[in-house]
Amino acid sequence: MQGVFLYLMKWTILGSGGCMVIPKPLCRCRVCLEARKKGVPYARAGPSAFLHDINLLIDTPAEIVSLLNRSAIRRADYLIFTHLDPDHTEGFRVVEQIALDFRTWRAYPEKQICLLLPEQLSGRLREIRSQFGPLVDFYRESGFIRLMLFQDSVQIGDVRIRAISVDRGRQVAFVYVFEQSGRKVVYAPCDIKPFPAHRNEVQRADLLIIQPGIFEKGLKHGFRYPAEHISRTTLYTFEQTLDLAKRLQAKKVLFVHLEEYWNRSYDDYRALESDNEMIRFAYDGMQLTV
Repeated sequence: MQGVFLYLMKWTILGSGGCMVIPKPLCRCRVCLEARKKGVPYARAGPSAFLHDINLLIDTPAEIVSLLNRSAIRRADYLIFTHLDPDHTEGFRVVEQIALDFRTWRAYPEKQICLLLPEQLSGRLREIRSQFGPLVDFYRESGFIRLMLFQDSVQIGDVRIRAISVDRGRQVAFVYVFEQSGRKVVYAPCDIKPFPAHRNEVQRADLLIIQPGIFEKGLKHGFRYPAEHISRTTLYTFEQTLDLAKRLQAKKVLFVHLEEYWNRSYDDYRALESDNEMIRFAYDGMQLTV
């Protein structure tokens, strides 16, 4: 069946897009016009995934409420952030949307979500604020979330989650390694350079979920990345990412965080898949088991 790897852990890629959704608002380029006309899988929302085995939501783009509503997901027990860029956190308020009992303006206790948070992100997360102060504090006080801080790893049911930081000073992103019953999924959707390839935990994954990186040609407006472009500090090129996956000995590779400015449609990515049986490009709502 299209979009399904037949193994064990069950995943849904809720949103397969990047920092800009597809179609980008008001954009009249080829990719956005096609996406506006055809919808999913040509249309892409912001980056998010869901691990069904432990009802874990990964990242909350601005579109997360709609993504959950169009999925078959019935509950979310846990939430984790890969990093705190707006395209991964703007929808944090989904915890209120899920849990709020309007009769008391507090949470239904059974709908409270556990926020799994690497300790390195705890201070930075408090910088995301509203008129009520830090959102994480407001959501905790309202009962929408409870906070579980951890350092290197945390065990949830029979799933072990390992957090490996990609540290570039002011900003920290995390590569997450999910292990269950001898299976391993490495989740690295964005801002992963320099990738911690030396770590044994990321080697020989059954599935590597990763951003494809920069495409050097075929971009909108005929743009070419100069050597000093800021994107090169956080992203590999597509060819470098393929080489990284090979060095990591990943059995399968799924590309996510597919950017609008790369100027590629769903059909373009399908054509790239035909050249390499080990890779797939995600689309919104894609389901897979590992």
